[in-house]
Amino acid sequence: MTAHTGPQRIICLTEETTEWLYLLGEEARIVGISGYTVRPRRARQEKPRVSAFLDGKLDKIVALQPDLVIGFSDMQAALADKLIRAGLNVLVTNQRSVAQVFETLRLVAALVAAQQRAEAWIATCQARHAAIAAEAQRWPRRPRVYFEEWDEPMISAIQWVSELIAVAGGEDVFPELGLQSLGKNRIVHDPQEPARRKPDIILGSWCGKKFRPEHVAAREGWGDVPAVRAQQIFEIKSCDILQPGPAALTDGLEQMHQRCLDWARGAQEGV
Repeated sequence: MTAHTGPQRIICLTEETTEWLYLLGEEARIVGISGYTVRPRRARQEKPRVSAFLDGKLDKIVALQPDLVIGFSDMQAALADKLIRAGLNVLVTNQRSVAQVFETLRLVAALVAAQQRAEAWIATCQARHAAIAAEAQRWPRRPRVYFEEWDEPMISAIQWVSELIAVAGGEDVFPELGLQSLGKNRIVHDPQEPARRKPDIILGSWCGKKFRPEHVAAREGWGDVPAVRAQQIFEIKSCDILQPGPAALTDGLEQMHQRCLDWARGAQEGV
């Protein structure tokens, strides 16, 4: 296979594809990115921004003459439909689990003939996951973690986040909701239910707006929650955890692991 195999002009409608192509050294193929892209930082200076998440600048996208547009999830179905009707080749992936994220990385790498580089990165990543998981197995107790993706209404962790909490050494307090692919099916309808499940750590990533630990701590009936009493309420930025790609598998996981590790050390010391 030559360096010119596969699509030469790619538009990435979400950040994780952009980050992955940069990591693979294939960023020259990218001709347009999402306006929400912050990883890698240089992409915002180097590539034109042509879309939000739910919609995009159709005329600008068509004018860039992409030979492939890559998007993510059923939430981009309407935008994908417009692009297909405009005569463009569109690939929309719908990964939810960690295993599916890895398979999607492999799929995109194959499109640009970068399988060898992809497998090397994935092997390193999976080895780190295994090392973190092995470390957490030595703890006397794993912290219970409530991850909040949105506050009004409260939405708990999507599947890959729920699974990464386990890798990080925690236990998702809403594992049953993590199996639901759609946000509307992960709504916590009873505002007291997270408190009843007594999380030791609360992590928030409010999908594009700043997480407010003080607002969470002040919720009615939450004063006796272990995480609130111990001030174990932290933000993980959306770009680090809510994109189903490299960031979540690396930086997002590491941040969650550090919080779980700090809690475990404190629990052992009786803090």
